[in-house]
Amino acid sequence: MGFAGAMAVAMAVDALLGWPSWVFARIGHPVTWLGRLISAIDTAWNRASDPPAFRRAAGLAAALAVIALAVALGWALQCLLPLGWIQIVLVGVLAWPLVALRSLYDHVAAVADAMRAGDIVAAREAVSRIVGRDPLTLDEAGIARAAIESLAENASDGIVAPVFWGALFGLPGILGYKAINTLDSMIGHRSERHEAFGWAAARIDDVANFIPARLTGFLFVLLAPRRSEALSCMTRDARRHRSPNAGWPEAAMAGALGVRLSGPRIYHGSTTNEPWLNEGARDPLAADIDRGLTVYRRAMLLVAGILAILAFA
Repeated sequence: MGFAGAMAVAMAVDALLGWPSWVFARIGHPVTWLGRLISAIDTAWNRASDPPAFRRAAGLAAALAVIALAVALGWALQCLLPLGWIQIVLVGVLAWPLVALRSLYDHVAAVADAMRAGDIVAAREAVSRIVGRDPLTLDEAGIARAAIESLAENASDGIVAPVFWGALFGLPGILGYKAINTLDSMIGHRSERHEAFGWAAARIDDVANFIPARLTGFLFVLLAPRRSEALSCMTRDARRHRSPNAGWPEAAMAGALGVRLSGPRIYHGSTTNEPWLNEGARDPLAADIDRGLTVYRRAMLLVAGILAILAFA
């Protein structure tokens, strides 16, 4: 945990500043830069005319190339920095864009604000920015479920996972993880185009998120208003989720709030019959999004505190 202090700095800067819109308008964001690279490789290497085995091998090569490039860039930048506390601070500042602490909070809070105002159109628009399901098919309970699920899952792969790998390895760790996560979000889904080409990206992402997802789930349990229910739901229902990792923070949050999450949803006109997490509980409301954000804030403060303690220890 030699770079724990750097990750605490990154979390603090992001909590204060986020990623300003004027900066994004001028230079974009490191994840969008990665996205353009992955998109170009996908276009060039993922050919429908190739047999599935060849596309799978090409996808593995693509994933390894992108990850290796990100790790090498992080290593080169880190080597250029002076040692000591100056390095820790500078690594934290460079890692700041890769920690989505404030962005996640703001996006989820926008859904709750619109729901409280009774503006379901604005609520659907806000939730469409953080989930892939068809927003027009969502009623108020569906909007609240989508927002809480996104909060729980992205707390893991948007904050806990990057700072976990960053605390272990510094810039190579956090940049490598963001490359893995971006690859999974772009080509790791099961579609006709990416079933073979994205197979390796999805499996690598599963491995990279294995520990952080479970850590996030236990953080939610520890800070839940209903600890026993959160722990019971997580240990019972996490493995029912379609993802080997996302079920841990989502099930913990479902139990913490006493609501049911997941369940059937519609993507691009097709219904997927996902199992319920905390089946039998009530549907969530706007107030439950606020309660989920409270658990999230406490969990992120605890993560930052642990990182600071490790840095000084």
